[in-house]
Amino acid sequence: MTRASGARKSQGRRRFGMVAVLAAMLVLLLVVLAIWYMMAGRVPKPPAPTPPGPTPPSAQPADCPDVQVIAIPGTWESSASDDPYNPTANPASLMLNVTRPLQAEFSPQRADVYTVPYVAQFSNPIALPPDGQESYNNSRAAGTTAATDVMSRRHAECPLTTYLLTGFSQGAVIAGDIAARIGMGDGPVPADRVLGVGLIADGRRDPAAAPTIGPPVAGVGAELSLAGLKIPGITMTGARPGGFGALGDRTVQICAPSDGICDAPAEALKFGNLLGSATRLGEYYNNPVHALYNSFVVDGNGTTATQWITGWATGKIESAPTPAHE
Repeated sequence: MTRASGARKSQGRRRFGMVAVLAAMLVLLLVVLAIWYMMAGRVPKPPAPTPPGPTPPSAQPADCPDVQVIAIPGTWESSASDDPYNPTANPASLMLNVTRPLQAEFSPQRADVYTVPYVAQFSNPIALPPDGQESYNNSRAAGTTAATDVMSRRHAECPLTTYLLTGFSQGAVIAGDIAARIGMGDGPVPADRVLGVGLIADGRRDPAAAPTIGPPVAGVGAELSLAGLKIPGITMTGARPGGFGALGDRTVQICAPSDGICDAPAEALKFGNLLGSATRLGEYYNNPVHALYNSFVVDGNGTTATQWITGWATGKIESAPTPAHE
C-alpha cells in the first residue's frame, strides 16, 4: 500500500467518524425534542374559566319565605310521619326549645320553621332479641335525604330565600354533613344563601372546623374519636374533609364537657390511648349530660344552650335580606 492511498483511507475514516458523531448528535437532539414535546403535552392546561351561573331573579313568588329554618331533631326525637310544623313524635324533643320560640317570634312569611321528620333511631347491634330499631347508618341516611330534598325543592321554587340550619345529636351530624357539602359547593343550595349553621352535640364535632360556644371542651366528636370503626349498622366516619368549607365562618358548635357524643377522647382506638379511653367508655352508655342541653349554661349570663341557639338564630333572621315578591 502506498503512502497516498493510506492517507486517503485515514481521511475517509475521519470523515465517517465525523458523520457518525453528527448523526448521533442529530438523533440525540431529536430524542430531546421528542421528550420535550411529549412532556410539554402533559403539562396541565389552565382550567377554562367557569361560566357564570344564571342571573338570580329580582323577585320570587309571593308565598316564598324570606328565611327557611331547617331544624333536625336527635335520636328518638322524631319520626318519618311527624308534622314538620307541629312535631309531636316526642314532646320532650330538645329542638322544640328552639323551633317553638322562633315560630312565636316570626311570621311564616319572614321565617318558615321546618322540623325535618325522619326515622331518628339507633338500633343496638348486639341486642337479643333484636330491638326492632332502624340502624344508625340507615336513620342518618334517611334524615340526610329528607333534609336535602326539602331544601332542594325550596330553592327551586324560591331562589332568593336564605337558610338557617340547626340540629341536635344525630340531627347535628346530619345538619353538619349537609352544611359541609354546601360549603364545598356540592349541596342543595348555594353557600351564599346560608345565614348560619348551629350544631348542638355534633357526633362529628371537630374543634378546628368551627368555634365552640361555651366552656372549653378538650375532646372531639365520637365519630372522630372512633374513626374507622365499623360494626353492623354503625360506621364511624371520622372528620368531615375540609370542615365546613365556605360555611366555616358561619357555623357554631355547642358541646358540654364530658358528653361522650361530642367530647370523646381523640384517637381513642390508638394503641397507646386505649387505657385512657377505657376510663370514659361509660359515658357512651350512661351519658346524662347529653340530655341536659336545655339547662346547660354556655355563658356568664346564665344563657342555656337552647336559649343561645334561639337568640343566635333570631339575630340571623332579623338581619336577613327581604327579597322582593312577585
